Amino acid sequence: MLHGRLRWLGMDDLDAAQRELYERILGGPRSNTPRSTPMTDEAGRMHGPFNAMLFDPQLGEAAQQLGAAVRYRTQLDDRTREIAILEVARHHRSEFEFYAHRAIGEVAGLSHEEILALRDGRDIESLVPRERLVREVASSLVAQHDLGDELYRRASETLGDVVLVDLVVLVGFYEYTALSLRVFRVPLPEGVKPEFS
Repeated sequence: MLHGRLRWLGMDDLDAAQRELYERILGGPRSNTPRSTPMTDEAGRMHGPFNAMLFDPQLGEAAQQLGAAVRYRTQLDDRTREIAILEVARHHRSEFEFYAHRAIGEVAGLSHEEILALRDGRDIESLVPRERLVREVASSLVAQHDLGDELYRRASETLGDVVLVDLVVLVGFYEYTALSLRVFRVPLPEGVKPEFS
């Protein structure tokens, strides 16, 4: 069965290495995250970017470990992290990425109005200055693939170099995720309405 452009791998399709990766993805830190979006369908087939990761377990393992690191082991708080990810999803009009992280953002404390403003690229008065700066940095990274000297200076002074490094890696990872979702035409779960089209 196709899931976008790739076969949608069920448990019977997996070899030993793929099965190990599947179990690490589902049993890792993502399994303890409160979520309103399931990682698999009723048959155990993986939603989102994870199905593609299974095709090459060695590379998939590296990708899922980096994904777990940028989600759970950076100096960014949950709310600020989700602002940056949703900014990447908006820029790339990545339906699945926005769908998944909209739900995670709600758990992290983003309001419905803030999420809609992120989706539409509008200003959000309720963001604190640090959140505004993170959004500005994420926006520059996805649009310009760089930070100008003045923005870099403000980000380095306000966020600190460790958080700035974390943020650059996080944006890069979610740009890779958006690219994978687009190239393989990963669909939204059945019944989910698109945000951008």
